[in-house]
Amino acid sequence: MKFGITVGNTDRMIRYVVAAILVVAGIFFLGSPLDLVAYAVALILVVTGYTKVCALYSVLGINTLGKDKKAKK
Repeated sequence: MKFGITVGNTDRMIRYVVAAILVVAGIFFLGSPLDLVAYAVALILVVTGYTKVCALYSVLGINTLGKDKKAKK
């Protein structure tokens, strides 16, 4: 299955900020399973932000790319 670009620029920036917060939170949960969960979610957010492809968005029919294009006009 091939997924198209579904993540807009605003969505990407939000993903990067949330990922940074999760990494910092993971540092404070050091030694507990929550730090691994925080790192895993942060990695997913960074990868989907970088590639601009979110499989969950594709399945749910969500596309934040169009919102950014409309706002620039």
